[in-house]
Amino acid sequence: MVSKKSREVIRQNKHRRLRNNISGTADRPRLAVFRSNNHMYAQIIDDTVGNTLVSASTLDKDVKSELDKTNNVAAAEKLGEVIAKKALDKGINTVVFDRGGFIYQGKIKALADAAREAGLEF
Repeated sequence: MVSKKSREVIRQNKHRRLRNNISGTADRPRLAVFRSNNHMYAQIIDDTVGNTLVSASTLDKDVKSELDKTNNVAAAEKLGEVIAKKALDKGINTVVFDRGGFIYQGKIKALADAAREAGLEF
């Protein structure tokens, strides 16, 4: 009998393959996105030293207070704006987008588009 892999295992394999080609540097750090069933998280990471430079999530009080739900397209757009604003305040203009093995549509696409609108380049 053929057993089917779970969606999470498939996503992790995709992410592992993506990470072979995507790496953040000091000049162009990596914007990593993760979404769970209830929340979304975004980090800007310098992989050369392993530091998280900027992070934001729907768990943050200032973000969560403005949202009705924390895991929909509107929440993703808000999170994209917040992470871009924090990055620009730290002097980060260009990033490499790491979708985390998720399909580039819906929430992931909304977060990326909102970050681009707010001034990040990728």
